[in-house]
Amino acid sequence: MEVVAACKLSNLNRTRLENLFHRIFHEARLDLTIEDRFGNPVKPREWFVVPLHVIDEAAERIQDGTITEYVYGPSQAALVRR
Repeated sequence: MEVVAACKLSNLNRTRLENLFHRIFHEARLDLTIEDRFGNPVKPREWFVVPLHVIDEAAERIQDGTITEYVYGPSQAALVRR
C-alpha cells in the first residue's frame, strides 16, 4: 500500500467521518479476503476502489457541508446526487 495523497480535515468527529465514508463509498468497497499474519481470513472494510479526484471532491464537499447530498456512482466513477 502507498499513500498517494493526504488532506487535513479538522473539527470533525472521527467516528462520524468514518461512517460517512462508508455510506458514500459503499458501492466501491473492494471485495477481497486476505490472510492476517496468523493465517486467518480477513475481509477489509476500509478499502475502496475510487479515483483520486473523487476522493479530493469528497474532502471538499465534507468541508463545505454538501457531502450528505452525494453518494459514489461506480458506473460514472463520480459522486452523484442522491
